Amino acid sequence: MSILAVPLEASASAETCQPANSMANMPIFIAVALIGAAVGGLLARQRKEELKRLNTQLRQINTALRRQAQIESFAPGLTYAPVGRATETEVIVDPRKQQLTVNLRNGKTFMRNQDLDMAVKEFRAALELAKSIGDRFEEKKAARGLGASLQRLGKYREAMNCYYKVLELSKETGEDSGCTEAYGAIADCYTELGDLERAAKLYDKYISRLQPGGGE
Repeated sequence: MSILAVPLEASASAETCQPANSMANMPIFIAVALIGAAVGGLLARQRKEELKRLNTQLRQINTALRRQAQIESFAPGLTYAPVGRATETEVIVDPRKQQLTVNLRNGKTFMRNQDLDMAVKEFRAALELAKSIGDRFEEKKAARGLGASLQRLGKYREAMNCYYKVLELSKETGEDSGCTEAYGAIADCYTELGDLERAAKLYDKYISRLQPGGGE
């Protein structure tokens, strides 16, 4: 009997000497993790709601400023003509230039009549012609019109590419017309895409440029 007792006692002793199972503490860690996730989710939702509220306010300000400044929409007429450049009524020698003018005019007409697919087609043609001629000013007009048409079709990323092209050409030529509205239009596109932080920054830039001495 004594021989059997030793292993039993050793076994009992071994059981009492085993370290506490860490699994017993797992519910605490799980609870902490769940609380952390809940708090993080709450903060994220609060931040999202705050951004939405800010963006709504910015869009209201944007609309009011556009109305006050009598800005009807982006690329309203595409009629600006930089100093020293020929107007549409002057004689055009290059047939490509003549076709470019026709495409721009048709694009404006189609956009005004809400035939946006045709407007896109005309402005794309004008854009390619302007590039082939090397006329950066006409290229900018075409980019403005194409961006406005694409935006109205809900093709926001394509529209933004056009608006950024307007800004690029403005910097290249030193001709600032259309830049202010480009910032506002890009902000509108980011808003539609749900990128409210970028939209807010661009609305700020748009609004600052409407102030005296702020830009165009």
